[in-house]
Amino acid sequence: MSVALEKLKIAYMPVPKAACSSVKAALAQVDPDVSYRWRRARRDPNYVHALYPTRRFRPHRWERFSAGDWWRFTVVRDPLRRLLSVYSNRVADFNELKNSPGVRAADELTVEPDPDFFFQNLQGYIEKSSVIKHHALPTYLFTGPAPLQYERVYRVDELPVLIDDLAERAGHEVTMPKLNQSGERLTLDRLKPETVAVLRERLAPEYAELEGIYDNPFERRVKGIA
Repeated sequence: MSVALEKLKIAYMPVPKAACSSVKAALAQVDPDVSYRWRRARRDPNYVHALYPTRRFRPHRWERFSAGDWWRFTVVRDPLRRLLSVYSNRVADFNELKNSPGVRAADELTVEPDPDFFFQNLQGYIEKSSVIKHHALPTYLFTGPAPLQYERVYRVDELPVLIDDLAERAGHEVTMPKLNQSGERLTLDRLKPETVAVLRERLAPEYAELEGIYDNPFERRVKGIA
């Protein structure tokens, strides 16, 4: 579930497509139990995910980190940008759908969808592909529901602050390699109005959970601000 550095009393809840590969890489540098192995495989995303798996939030398991000597944090990403990156990274860059038996067998789906088809049929892809499901599930299934139970919730644009905070707790310099970056960035203005409407409805609960951290861009569009 969580990444727990027992000796340093650091607990981190990873969120897929919210810089979790890079954050795990930074944690591996400060974790006394893995520092040697990390020097041998420091830029391999598969290694850090095998070392620190990402699983959904479970309140009864997270409860053990509620004691005062644990420092708990998570990193979140704007829900729209996070979901768009599922297409850019997992579909366009890695061709994950071609490796999915469920998608290949589904007559109503295609392994090479354009962004509009993918998001208008996202639920179907989630049901047929475990990889898409893992990366497209709502943020709050990984962080837990509001109010969030962390000493610090970082936005992805605050990673430099996180690096400094980790270095202070570890007592030495920490770097954060940029792992698993998407290729071409997908933006909302490239999508059809029908697709935007689907995304607006799907992401409304996520923006509600992250109120005060991220503004809902669909509300700005309705008001004519964007």
